[in-house]
Amino acid sequence: MADDGPPLRIIHCFRSPVGGVFRHVRDLIEEHVKQGHKVGIVCDSSTGGAHEERLFAQIAPMLELGLTRLPIKRSISPGDLWALFKSYNHIKSLRPDILHGHSAKGGALARLIGSLLRVNKYRVARLYSPHGGSLHYDRKSLKGQLFLRIERFQEHFTDALCFVCNFEQETYETKVGKPRTRTAMIYNGVQESEFETVPAREGAARFLYIGMLRDLKGPDIFIKAFAKMERSIGQPMSGVIVGDGPDRDKYADMIARAGLSQRISMHAAMPARQAFGLATTVVVPSRAEAMPYIVLEALAAGKTVIASHVGGIAEVLGEDSEALVPAGDADALAKIMVKDAESPDWGKRVMPRPDSFKAKFSTPVMADDMMKLYRHLLSL
Repeated sequence: MADDGPPLRIIHCFRSPVGGVFRHVRDLIEEHVKQGHKVGIVCDSSTGGAHEERLFAQIAPMLELGLTRLPIKRSISPGDLWALFKSYNHIKSLRPDILHGHSAKGGALARLIGSLLRVNKYRVARLYSPHGGSLHYDRKSLKGQLFLRIERFQEHFTDALCFVCNFEQETYETKVGKPRTRTAMIYNGVQESEFETVPAREGAARFLYIGMLRDLKGPDIFIKAFAKMERSIGQPMSGVIVGDGPDRDKYADMIARAGLSQRISMHAAMPARQAFGLATTVVVPSRAEAMPYIVLEALAAGKTVIASHVGGIAEVLGEDSEALVPAGDADALAKIMVKDAESPDWGKRVMPRPDSFKAKFSTPVMADDMMKLYRHLLSL
């Protein structure tokens, strides 16, 4: 979408260049650079691997304001002062209009540096997107009390809080308190190229789990539900698990003990659209989520999605969708998998309409809404 205003100088600050946060930032950068804006990144230098280096190489030509990487530890430490000092001097030289912080550490850097710049008469807007971050902590724990109070205090230095779904905003209000600064809710989106259907290849499985191999994401629930689904249908079915993680061997043993080794195959992590060709239906059995990209990617690729009713997933599939099941409930998941396996048109009937989904969850829409927010803040 076109943006008719003068070019802005935008810097995104975040700690860890991995996962959904990194994707969110890359998508914003790509769209805003297309609109003629100048963009840079400040992030941690100690996280990420070969995959992330390839992603940095892809976006490096777009970063007219540069890529700055310095050590930023996950927990609060004395080294944060050094990171703050180095970041301040560098960011000051870039004369940004927008400082957008992502997750707790990135949000702190962007808001503190933006406030220091303002003291020195620089006109800069300070935004913060939690992306979970501190919101994962329990209010009853000592750490939770500390970090959530820090979040509250930092509202004094925040021009706008930007949430990726209503669930995230509601969680913030419950744990931190009703915001005392401007807020916006802008959904994550997927790129135009991802709205091309990925057909299941010949011999594809029925059900696909793709994601981190750890209990939080529910691979064990997928395996249990798959076994129950087979027993209910009374015939063998096929499944695929794609991903890496600390509990991979545990799930392989679980599959073997259930006698499913010939019907559930396991593959190392691969690009999502490559994995979508391995099956017709994507299962997202997470015990907790915010707004997982995998749901958006799968729907854009024309896949049927069955998912836990957690986080913002219901905002995508619909609050009353038949495809939603209680988190951690293998019996409920198995029943929906049976419906999908026995009824060829079930998925088409219950999935969101493609046109309405694209109008709400595309990267251009996300970036355009974000730019409107940036310009509004600068106009105040």
